[in-house]
Amino acid sequence: MGAATPEGLDPEHNSPEVEADFDAVPPEMVAEILDGELFTFARPARPHTRSASRLGMKLGSPFDLGDGGPGGWVILDEPELHLGPRPDKMVPDIAAWKRERMPDAVGNDETPAHYDVAPDWVCEVISPRTERVDRGKKMRIYRREGVKHVWLLSPLLRTLEVYRLEGGLWLLLETYEDDAKVRAEPFDALELDLAALWSQ
Repeated sequence: MGAATPEGLDPEHNSPEVEADFDAVPPEMVAEILDGELFTFARPARPHTRSASRLGMKLGSPFDLGDGGPGGWVILDEPELHLGPRPDKMVPDIAAWKRERMPDAVGNDETPAHYDVAPDWVCEVISPRTERVDRGKKMRIYRREGVKHVWLLSPLLRTLEVYRLEGGLWLLLETYEDDAKVRAEPFDALELDLAALWSQ
């Protein structure tokens, strides 16, 4: 799954070989470069896609559009992030920025497709194929980049883990299960019914 960066190259930059392999990954795969290694994953299975889509809908209306909620956020599905000097190239399932940190989310024809501003919140929908990387390398990179909140959502276990970055360490605030109704940071202004995330 991963291809190590060759020895002797600048540790602050991805190797040309890794960058070339990243560019060559077919579009039906998800490609990420984490700590100089290329990781490729098959497109998510249906439970993963359904839960991520439902969560995006639940949060997007009140927090991005301001419909029935406070607004003030930019929420994106599967944005490509370029973070750090190498850079790490990551595709979280959902990411959100406070609007003042992302005043021009659309850009123009000259704007790159990726985003190089670290999000304020990230949700990774974990599965057996991705859990090790999501909990390991990706959580460490998010911590390094100062992402304030991370949610780990498991459609198979029907759980939501809510983390806050505090003092440079991840603090697990709560693990919610099954059909709980929750108010979870940073979107605790409104109640989220987890049953909607697992439904058909």
